[in-house]
Amino acid sequence: MITELFLTAFKSLASNKTRTFLTMLGVIIGVFAVITLISIGEGIQNFVTQRFNSLGSNLIFVVPGRINFRDDPGAGYATNKLTKKHYNLIDTYISDVVSDLTPLYEIGKSLTYKNKNYYSVLNCTNENGDKAYNVEIAEGRYFSRNDVLSSSRVVVIGHEVRNELFSNQDPIGKTLKIDDKTFTIIGVAKEKGGAMDQRSYVPYTTAEHIFNSTRYSGIVMKAKSPELVDSAIKRIEQALLRDLEEDDFTVLSQKDILNSFTSILSTITIGIGAIAAISLLVGGIGIMNIMLVTVTERTREIGLRKAVGASPFNIALQFLLEATSLSILGGAIGVILALITTTIVRLNFNFDATVPLWALLLAFIFSAMVGILFGTYPAVKASKKDPIEALRYE
Repeated sequence: MITELFLTAFKSLASNKTRTFLTMLGVIIGVFAVITLISIGEGIQNFVTQRFNSLGSNLIFVVPGRINFRDDPGAGYATNKLTKKHYNLIDTYISDVVSDLTPLYEIGKSLTYKNKNYYSVLNCTNENGDKAYNVEIAEGRYFSRNDVLSSSRVVVIGHEVRNELFSNQDPIGKTLKIDDKTFTIIGVAKEKGGAMDQRSYVPYTTAEHIFNSTRYSGIVMKAKSPELVDSAIKRIEQALLRDLEEDDFTVLSQKDILNSFTSILSTITIGIGAIAAISLLVGGIGIMNIMLVTVTERTREIGLRKAVGASPFNIALQFLLEATSLSILGGAIGVILALITTTIVRLNFNFDATVPLWALLLAFIFSAMVGILFGTYPAVKASKKDPIEALRYE
């Protein structure tokens, strides 16, 4: 009987293909939108994770102010108290568990070569900056301790900076201008992808002399092993509390920052997916509307089926199967379109968009539930029709 009901349902749907497709369209769009947006959200999370991992492991940051990722992250810089004194406190008391310690100034500047300009963020560090940020040098070298001590006007440019300003030329030894001050290019960083390729690196002492920088944007270091990260953070806090208050600074590990970004992105992804799911409800209302019209159109058919022995349950089940088939078929088409779109984005835009299995299952189950929920009322209405009155209906 179930097989016969399914066949009858599909024959009924196939008898009016245009109406069937238009009815499914809301479900198709809803499922497609939900899965595609979730896959993009997953791709963004993968992108952020890869960029953080490219910085190396065990990274620890000291930043000004109390950071909680809910308030304005730049608020701490307004009352920034980080200076060389605090760098020395860490160097004196924590050097046994951390390495590659460097002060950091982050300054946005325009780099000029001949008639070309490129806006770049300058990472102003000491000679440990390349190791702290896991910067690999493709050409030339990173600046040395002597460059730092002498406040040399030297710069290491990122991969994208090189491409924009020098194209196919060899930039090593050439000069460019930053704030009308001439700097000599001594190195080019290897390509890492993302914002890291847009950065340039100069000695922090040079930034102090030329750009009048006095308050550190942060202090960066690496724990000597993953097991030492937590204990290093506690000891750094204890050392800095010798001169600062608790609200004057925050010590963050690379894992802390990544987890915070991932949590925020997950919340945004779920929120956007939930908004897109509203279109599924709209599609469900469309299914209910069409099924009510179908019940009216097939009144004589319902009367005839009841006259030859079909029970109200049989009638209700037939119309419920039709509604559910509409939503499931629409959901399947939406899933296929979303997978195709995600694959195109991943292959053509170098963006690691992925469709998680839970999103596929959730979209499929939800589309089936839409069919059941919005198909129940028309099915019940059809089952309650009187067979004598139905047979008389014209």
